[in-house]
Amino acid sequence: MSNQITLNGRVSFNQSSDVTATVSVWEANNAESIGGAAVNDGQFTIDVTPGSADAILYVTADLQASGVVLLSVLSPNLQADIAKQGIVVNELTTVAAAFTCAQFFKGLQLSGNLKGVTIAAKNMPNLVNPVSGSWGDVLTDPFNITQNETLARLNTLGALITAYGTVDITGWQDNFLKYTTPLGGKQPENTAEAMIGIAQSPWANPAALYALFDQAYPQPTDGFPAKPNSKVPVSRRSAPFVPYLSFAPEDFSMILAFGQGGICAPGKLALDAEGNLWTGLNWMPGAQNGVYQGIGGGLVQLDSTGRLLSPPVTGYTGMGVDGAGWGTAITQAGTCWVTSFNGAIGVYNLADGAPVMDEVPAYLAEMLRDNGGLQGIGVAANGDIWIAGTSSNNVLYFPGGDLSKGRKVPDLSADHLLSAPFAVSIDQSNRVWISNTNGKSLVRYTPSAEKNPVERFIVAGGGRGVALDSKGNCWVSCNLSPEFPSTTPTDGISILEGFALGYPHLQQTLGRKHKTGSVFMIPFDAKPIDTMDGTTPLTPYGDGDLNAPWGVSVDGNDDVWVANFMGRGVSFMAGASPSGRTESFNTGDVIHTIHSGSIQMLTDVVVDQAGNLWCANNWNLPQTVMQAQPDPAFSTWGGGSGVLVIYGIAKPAQTPVVGPVCAVDNG
Repeated sequence: MSNQITLNGRVSFNQSSDVTATVSVWEANNAESIGGAAVNDGQFTIDVTPGSADAILYVTADLQASGVVLLSVLSPNLQADIAKQGIVVNELTTVAAAFTCAQFFKGLQLSGNLKGVTIAAKNMPNLVNPVSGSWGDVLTDPFNITQNETLARLNTLGALITAYGTVDITGWQDNFLKYTTPLGGKQPENTAEAMIGIAQSPWANPAALYALFDQAYPQPTDGFPAKPNSKVPVSRRSAPFVPYLSFAPEDFSMILAFGQGGICAPGKLALDAEGNLWTGLNWMPGAQNGVYQGIGGGLVQLDSTGRLLSPPVTGYTGMGVDGAGWGTAITQAGTCWVTSFNGAIGVYNLADGAPVMDEVPAYLAEMLRDNGGLQGIGVAANGDIWIAGTSSNNVLYFPGGDLSKGRKVPDLSADHLLSAPFAVSIDQSNRVWISNTNGKSLVRYTPSAEKNPVERFIVAGGGRGVALDSKGNCWVSCNLSPEFPSTTPTDGISILEGFALGYPHLQQTLGRKHKTGSVFMIPFDAKPIDTMDGTTPLTPYGDGDLNAPWGVSVDGNDDVWVANFMGRGVSFMAGASPSGRTESFNTGDVIHTIHSGSIQMLTDVVVDQAGNLWCANNWNLPQTVMQAQPDPAFSTWGGGSGVLVIYGIAKPAQTPVVGPVCAVDNG
């Protein structure tokens, strides 16, 4: 059967279709065009035959006289609309395609792992709809249009493309190509490559790019009600798209938030093999939640484009889970494991979200009662499951993920070995790495060792997320810097009680302007220094830049992404062996931190197969979380609002992550 399709479309530039261009249709992972046409009025009809039914198509339009190249990537989710209505290729589609597919473009060739490319293409309509050539529904929904800069950033970049073909300012075009060169990459040759360059390093030259925008579209100061010689900007710039940025951004990252059906206080994030996002909610959306009151949330599932798949409000429920903690993990056996503040464990089928059992057996319920509140979950390559018993200072072990064989780990139950353990990860040698909220140590447990199976490394207080890079080096984030005064010990109390004690200490000690927090890297073959005399032989990376870092993830280039809880941002750090775009940096350098109105108090960040970063807004207003009876105007604003995505900014990683990160093959 032939895959031939007829692609109708229109090229628009500077709000006009009076365009002469060469239009080409391409297929991902194919270096040769599969169709094309020369157009003089912007309209085109091209018959193409993709190599397969699941091929990802994209279109370039070369406006040769102006030096402008426009771009669009066609989402497989819109096949019917594209066939019926055709497509538009313009400045906005160029920006959206560049950002969502940034990690798969080499020049203007789209290539790489087909699943990753497909996820990227499916996300483009969230920013710009390739059928209409205008803003996507997610970009203009209430969660985004007034809550972040993304619409204005996208329009500003679109206007820069227009300016490239219209302004007559000496050196402007040369400077534009210079300032759009990505870290570790070569200088772009056209506007489409320039947008891809910005997308790959959106923090590189934002001020210089905004200065070019200001040159191309200077701000008028005339017009009502300005007085003569007024410096007050009262008229619009002549930019082709509004709204635009009013001043230079910290970066040009494209960020969208998702909260359909209610997503409140997501804790840990996990991605399955199809790119679906799973997260347990600390609290139920719509409830008046905090450490002194609240209604527990369930398990939420979103598809790879952020569309809600689980039931609204309650999410998936069962097995006694009532308020999921920082424990959500995907197994290769097709299940999602979740831990709960009330000590329950939920295991749900990825296919339909149903719990694997209707009622928790007595033996399992008894073991969970005896081992307190649970948090982080580690999944081993052999299917074993390890869970941190935060309130009981224990670790639970389920061989092969078998709930009937769960038991406490005796080697880790001795006094002072664990102190409010939080996160767990298992390396390729089946060693278990465990962070500690108290005690300033990271534990490495080797089950097969006959002598000294438990080893400790001195880090800092407030141990949180743990991640393994491709070499097996362990990265751990700590809420505190090494010298930060210790908080009240939270061993033996409930998780929410621990937050109630720990956060005020953190806030009061910091004051308004100070930062605390650090990330440590323990080499795979490191020898432990098991001394508790306050020394810190390991380097505290990010101290002074990070602020209460929580979740940590490693991308496909072995670089590190950190979720800042109090800093309300996502930090990018050079990994253990900087290479590619980070080769000019040193291990642990904080290259940039991303902020946005959509970024609240984060507890996690994960990397998907398209290079998108997914982040968990866990808290929003601390004053609501910490009050027994908060202000009614903000009583539902304690838990964070939804999850968010930062498009195409990381090097893609295979999902689910089981042990060390594995890069996606980009071809």
